Amino acid sequence: MSNEARTQQEDAYLELQSTSEFQALRKKFRGFVFPMTAFFLAWYFLYVLLSIFAPDFMGQRVGGDDSTITVGLLFGLGQFVTTFAITFIYARWANRELDPLADALGARLDGMKEH
Repeated sequence: MSNEARTQQEDAYLELQSTSEFQALRKKFRGFVFPMTAFFLAWYFLYVLLSIFAPDFMGQRVGGDDSTITVGLLFGLGQFVTTFAITFIYARWANRELDPLADALGARLDGMKEH
């Protein structure tokens, strides 16, 4: 690919990034991802901090004294459940909200580029 062709392609991307549609897509993406990330990090740090500063609480047995399941174990398993839930929620949301907008921008970009 020549430098001229690469510059034309880069110009098409820069032009697309400056559109209001792209900015709306970016805002929509960030509006979902940033709060979800903050939620998960808060949940994760709660788990870590409770493990450090409240070991008695995390070591409490659930279901009786002879149970091998503790609050800490449930919180740890909850981390995995939360990860899969966030992934599932994001995939459904992206398919419904984000992908149609991104596909439209991609089609628009294909119209801008010289093949």
